[in-house]
Amino acid sequence: MSNHSGLLAPAAAELRRVAAAAPSLTAPTACADYDVRGLLNHLLYWGPWLAAAIRHEPYEPPAPTEAEASLVGDDWPKALEAMTDDVLAALAPAEAWTGTITFGGSELPAAVVGDMVLGELVLHAWDLTRASGTELNCPDETAEVVLAFAAGMGEQARKGGVFGPEVAVPETAPVLHRALGATGRDPYA
Repeated sequence: MSNHSGLLAPAAAELRRVAAAAPSLTAPTACADYDVRGLLNHLLYWGPWLAAAIRHEPYEPPAPTEAEASLVGDDWPKALEAMTDDVLAALAPAEAWTGTITFGGSELPAAVVGDMVLGELVLHAWDLTRASGTELNCPDETAEVVLAFAAGMGEQARKGGVFGPEVAVPETAPVLHRALGATGRDPYA
């Protein structure tokens, strides 16, 4: 695994752009379990926890579970920007991509966590495009990293309910479409 920190800022900016384009917080997303508000709540709940884990700092979540948290207020665009900036700052030092990180009771290679963050940014931005009616701008280089992460973590993520069943996407499809299919998202739906 490599340090992909240079891909994070454009992915975070794209997530914020797509989220801001959503017509309402109740609009459905490509994530069956989340409308826009729910998906933003998910990001705002887990982002600070990830940043703290990357920094090897303790963290107390604002609620015992994501479902009990209510983090999407009128200022959600600023909260989303602050959260993404914090996670990116945590991953900015080269040493953040080495060693291991304890997150969710598991010890993971730091580079895996970094790629997981990139995947969260890209995949949830794509999920939000379904609500906003926009297209996702995702360079092939970024999509390749997300595809490799999804392929490497696919089985474990499916067992944990993080990814849905793999969607068959032709090998000739754009890289982003193949990454989406690997995570259980249908790029053609």
